[in-house]
Amino acid sequence: MSRPPVWLSQFVLKVHSRCDLACDHCYVYAAADQSWRGRPRTISDEVIARTAERIAEHAGSHALETVQVVLHGGEPLLAGHARLRRVATELHAALAGVCGLDLRIHTNGVLLDEDFCELFAEHGIKVGISIDGDRAANDRHRRYADGRSSYDKVIRAIGLLRAAPFRDLYAGLLCTIDVANDPLLVYESLLDLDPPRIDFLLPHATWDHPPARTPAADSEFADWLITIFDRWLTEGRPVRIRTFDSILSTLRGGASFTEALGLGPAGLVVIETDGSYEQVDSLKAAFDGAPETGTNVFDHALDIVAQHPGILARHQGLAGLCQTCQECPVVKSCGGGLYTHRYRTGNGFANPSVYCPDLLKLISHISSRLPEGPAVRPGTPAHVIDGESFRALAAGGGGAAAVAQLIEAQHSLLRALLGAVYQEGVTSPAVSAAVTGDVRAAWSLLATFDREQPEALEAALRHPYIRVWATGCLEQLRQAAASPGHGDQAGHTRRLAAHLGHLGAIAAVAAVRARVKAAVTVPVMDAAVHLPTLGRLALGVAGAEGVPETATVNVIDDAVIIAAGETCRTLDIAGLLAGGPGAVAADGNSRLGEWQPVRMLRAPGFCVALEDTDPFRDCHQGQASPRLTDAEFARWQRSFREAWQEIEREYGGYAPALAAGLTALMPLAADQCGRDASATARQAFGVIAAALPADPAALAWLLIDEFQHVKLGAVLDLYDLFDPVDDRLFPAPWGQDKHQLEGLLHGTYAHLAATDCWRVRQRRSVGPAAEAAGQRFVHWRAQTREAIETLMGSGSLTPLGTWFVEGMRHAVRS
Repeated sequence: MSRPPVWLSQFVLKVHSRCDLACDHCYVYAAADQSWRGRPRTISDEVIARTAERIAEHAGSHALETVQVVLHGGEPLLAGHARLRRVATELHAALAGVCGLDLRIHTNGVLLDEDFCELFAEHGIKVGISIDGDRAANDRHRRYADGRSSYDKVIRAIGLLRAAPFRDLYAGLLCTIDVANDPLLVYESLLDLDPPRIDFLLPHATWDHPPARTPAADSEFADWLITIFDRWLTEGRPVRIRTFDSILSTLRGGASFTEALGLGPAGLVVIETDGSYEQVDSLKAAFDGAPETGTNVFDHALDIVAQHPGILARHQGLAGLCQTCQECPVVKSCGGGLYTHRYRTGNGFANPSVYCPDLLKLISHISSRLPEGPAVRPGTPAHVIDGESFRALAAGGGGAAAVAQLIEAQHSLLRALLGAVYQEGVTSPAVSAAVTGDVRAAWSLLATFDREQPEALEAALRHPYIRVWATGCLEQLRQAAASPGHGDQAGHTRRLAAHLGHLGAIAAVAAVRARVKAAVTVPVMDAAVHLPTLGRLALGVAGAEGVPETATVNVIDDAVIIAAGETCRTLDIAGLLAGGPGAVAADGNSRLGEWQPVRMLRAPGFCVALEDTDPFRDCHQGQASPRLTDAEFARWQRSFREAWQEIEREYGGYAPALAAGLTALMPLAADQCGRDASATARQAFGVIAAALPADPAALAWLLIDEFQHVKLGAVLDLYDLFDPVDDRLFPAPWGQDKHQLEGLLHGTYAHLAATDCWRVRQRRSVGPAAEAAGQRFVHWRAQTREAIETLMGSGSLTPLGTWFVEGMRHAVRS
């Protein structure tokens, strides 16, 4: 058999064909297809075993890294504890050594008890629960056949999942939309249940059986969702909502997270209780027999199912849509909507979605709420890491190309943060009209540079601590909105004004780099005017009388004039950009501030900033050093040059990534932190904070070790490698302390590089030195292996996380 054009990676396994509720919007029992009546109630041992074999066969033949299996019904809990245990055991046994297994169950929750939860915890089964909102909203549709409410039992079930013993099982909530319910009441009631994720589902409908609507209201489902979206966005996206996350991602060129949106393929098949393969379950709403494929687990391999016309139709992207959809301006986000919702007797699925007006309005609204100006550029490409680079990163390395992709993603993330700071800053009641005016002026200047001189803006945004500032500024804005009038209001208002005003300092730097005439108001912080990437003008002692709260930066021709109270300093732009003192003239009647430039550490073919001026640099573990003296800087310079030569000579495999991504070193106060202190910060990509080690060789090792954390932090900004709600502590073989998953993953990733460096040292040494290095190599490799196995056995790695850690495992084995 030839290789099919598609493969399948998601399987909905029907373990029971009946349900204990009688929801009137259910597509299984209340829609056109009534095939459930002829199905066995419970999946048999033979179907379970053959299903597991077929999935393993398919995964192995196509080298799939992981598959997802969703236990479904009917109501899957009706299958009972023993049957579900049998299903989980068979699947794990069949897939062991073949691929990873992401096992889940979707349930109405009314039968969920501690015994089920213990079973799910044993087998790593994540639980999604259906609930439509508050009691009134839920009981509108989700009732027993005799009309009784299911609400209390569902809330009790969710309470079990929220409790500490089972919190890591809680996958999220599924809510079917009814526009008769108040959208904000539904949203708030779901949010109160503390879910990791919410899915808002459009009720299944077709052109033959369209959704119930108010007369002349052709987009009320969009209006319902828009009301929630605006609240969700204002509150800072407190929970993942799959529909909104998918639209935001696809508008930026990224992937969708649901088959209901986007142009991506849907590699999904349903396996019924009798072993029949079917297409996506929602097709039952189209017509009787719509999901059928005529195949089953006993007689047909999954490669056969993958070639079914109905499956192939879901893999054609834009070409598989009708002409109306292909010409639609939001097609890349909409993707024609859910396949089922396109059906009409006569021409099948060659139609727009029956929810087309809703999808158009919703996507257009969300697009209009994206930040304008420099925050997001139209057509910005999706930021993903290509397979080759991702494999290299997983192996502990990753060259310049991989790091360049991480850098691009960091730039886009920073732009989005800037947009959020601007939007919330100009609408916050805690910000004065004067500060709001300065922020609007700075934003307008940034937007102009983004259109006309984007390279100048990019150079200004390259400073690693701008993200630290933006994140902190957003936190302050949201705290002010949540607790108006509380605490030291005057002090908080001053701090917020100063931090928000730092947007002006970024605009001023862009103007300097563009050599464009501009006048910008900037804050005075710690008795200095700060220009990120360039340096600071020190005005005196922090807290002293007479230090102003703001300053003005004027860019005129080839000079920058900084005026702050009685201080006025004129700086030469060429000198500023070269990193020199830059003073060329001053008003004889004013005091001269001390210009303290950002100094560069240089080695042959490579240089980084030594950042000891930025007001937001104290974000690492360990206290930032004050401004270094010339003698202290000279010691850093000598050590850095020799350390870089050591890296290129002995550990050259790590040099390209370091050269591409390391932009700054931030000195830590050795007297406070110790001589061997070093750290990175997730929000400060490209920076390593350290006290200067005793010798250059130690600095070389430090740079390699800490840059592992820089790379991994950037990967985690792009991808979920583990379940973020898992707060368990895991032992690490290199110490007595236990760590949460992220900390263990970081430590293991750094150990991977250290193991490799000892291997290199062993190979390049002779005699006793080689023997000693070999012993260290064996020691570090054993610790790294043990930590990797702890990660793999945690049960909380995502499919991609399993793939990543498997790459680490392969690297340490080889």
